[in-house]
Amino acid sequence: MRDALRKMARRACLLAASLLFAVASLAVATAAAALRGGSDRFVAGAGVTERAPVDGDLFAAGGSVDVDATVDGDAVLAGGTVRLAGEVGHSVYAAGGRLSLLGRVANNARLAGGQVLLEPTARIGGNLTVAGGRIELRGNADGSVGAAGGEVFIDATIGGDVEVAARSVVLGPDARIGGSLRYRSTEALQRDPAAQVAGAVERLGPDPSQLRDSRPMRWIVTGLALLWAIGLALVAAIVVALLPGVSASVSAALHARPGLALLLGFVVLVCTPIAVVLSFVTVIGIPLGLFALLVYVMLLPLAWIASAIGIGDWFVARLPASGPKAVVRRIVAAAIAVVLLAFLTRVPWVGGWIAFLVLIAGLGALALAARRVFAR
Repeated sequence: MRDALRKMARRACLLAASLLFAVASLAVATAAAALRGGSDRFVAGAGVTERAPVDGDLFAAGGSVDVDATVDGDAVLAGGTVRLAGEVGHSVYAAGGRLSLLGRVANNARLAGGQVLLEPTARIGGNLTVAGGRIELRGNADGSVGAAGGEVFIDATIGGDVEVAARSVVLGPDARIGGSLRYRSTEALQRDPAAQVAGAVERLGPDPSQLRDSRPMRWIVTGLALLWAIGLALVAAIVVALLPGVSASVSAALHARPGLALLLGFVVLVCTPIAVVLSFVTVIGIPLGLFALLVYVMLLPLAWIASAIGIGDWFVARLPASGPKAVVRRIVAAAIAVVLLAFLTRVPWVGGWIAFLVLIAGLGALALAARRVFAR
């Protein structure tokens, strides 16, 4: 019975790997076709530098992304370090560990990062939405601003209202807010005497009755999250028990090339939805797109489990040799890794980034393992 289960599980795992490989290939191929046939530009790599003008939209991802070119359409950027100095004809969507915006954006800007800097040369023609650990707004925005972060510093001209949620909010001497300022903070507003706010300045705070009413819902959400983590831990333990060789292969792929796994996982995560949307253009492509979307959604929790198994195996490899009990140790380590990751993702400010890295690392490891299977 156990051998039959293992055989079925191996087939299922091989099918999942094949589907992931197909989805990744579809995503990359569609992106490449769009690049060849249209004016949009797709760029990815360890270091990305763009200097040539872009007639359409720009999609760039890498360890570092430096764009000093004119983009007629939207700019979608992601990386460890992101710098945008060129002019953008429409809107900007960017995320990075350190994000700097120096150029002009005709419409809106949506920014997120560990540190987000809107330099004095920057100009946002529309609205600005920004989230990060440390936010410095020294460039101007014609529309409204919404910001959430640990520390928010505003020393620029804002045409509309400003809404901020942060641990500390500071207005510098050159701050000029054309509308109202509403902020939610655990600390009092730090305002330079020269700072100007045309509208009202209002500090927002929670209603104690609302906090009491929300406690049952928080308990429900926490309970569901705990059950989800336990379920994933059980699935990880079952995968290691029934497929020790396959799970070890996925872990080895992640350990051998972690950087490539992260990059490939990011490509799969971002490009697959784009490929699905583009496939809906033709009638023939609709079933393929729906199938790819279904596989994509199903593989996301598997990617999380793959990362947890990889982390667990990393710790097991540093323990003394355990002989026949090695699989037992791997099972326990994988289950513990799932639970620990579930708790880490709930840490304020950094939890979302941890979840993102775990997800793309798992997707990349599965894709690398699938590539090895097809290369045999």
